[in-house]
Amino acid sequence: MKLLLDYLNSIYAMSPALIEHLGNVLKYTEVSKKDYLLKAGRICENVWFIEKGLARCFYTKDDEDISSWFMKEGDVIFSVKSFYKQEPSYESIQMLEDSSLFYITYKELQYIYNNFLEFNYIRGVLTEKYYMLSDERTFSMRMQKAHERYIYLTHHHEDLTQRVPAKYLASYLGISEETLSRIRAGKKY
Repeated sequence: MKLLLDYLNSIYAMSPALIEHLGNVLKYTEVSKKDYLLKAGRICENVWFIEKGLARCFYTKDDEDISSWFMKEGDVIFSVKSFYKQEPSYESIQMLEDSSLFYITYKELQYIYNNFLEFNYIRGVLTEKYYMLSDERTFSMRMQKAHERYIYLTHHHEDLTQRVPAKYLASYLGISEETLSRIRAGKKY
């Protein structure tokens, strides 16, 4: 929990009361590789913080899994629309490695927003961070060629290119595994 509290405190100094409250409501869990935090069609009731491990978010189209993002140590993970609207998710979240996580429920987080106003600043900073990442991903998918998307990923998230299986990485980049293999071999597309 120290990693999470240090991370939140690095964004904005939390009051002792908020730190104590988080200590009381945060839950710890260990999840095995291939297990799901969320399956499509279910409501995302939690926000998770990855202390150790790696997860992928994906949706299914025409019986094909399409990876939309990956989260690792130090990241917050949840299905945004499902969580905030408390409606069934169109995406799934699956662990790619054995992982340890802390989590909080929707209701508990709403309580914190209403009773610890400083947490709303933290919320804003985190929202901005993940919105910018989403914007970068959208730009990459619309404006860059396949090899440019891969190069960008290796420069900004090199560890993901080592940790994420090729089939998931290829679907994230919007290419086939064969094209990914060619790009890794130095051929441009």
